[in-house]
Amino acid sequence: MPAQTDRAAPPNPRPEPVGPPERNPRTWMREELLQLLSVAGTLAGLSITAVALLHSVGQKQTSSTIADDVLVLSALLFLLCTYAIFIALRTRRPGWARRLEQVADVLFLLAMTGMVASGFIMVYTLL
Repeated sequence: MPAQTDRAAPPNPRPEPVGPPERNPRTWMREELLQLLSVAGTLAGLSITAVALLHSVGQKQTSSTIADDVLVLSALLFLLCTYAIFIALRTRRPGWARRLEQVADVLFLLAMTGMVASGFIMVYTLL
């Protein structure tokens, strides 16, 4: 009978990664664009709803009309953002897709800034 040895297996020279598995940059960008598309569409609808709500209340103060205008501009920017994202998802050119992603990010940031500014204006008029 052969003799058994009490040797442990040699340590693995390449340990298992702890974080999430590596992703393809193209897949990561597509997932990011799909999430941004959903959020931008929802916020465009929310901006339009807020404008309709402000018009139904019927206040004709200067500050409320400024808030309306800012919300309308934000809704327009969110809609432009959705178009940029949709085209970036459909294009076959990686360079165009990256550039359209940057455009969508800038449009989204401007629209969110406008929404926040409009919120501050509305709160200021209530105080």
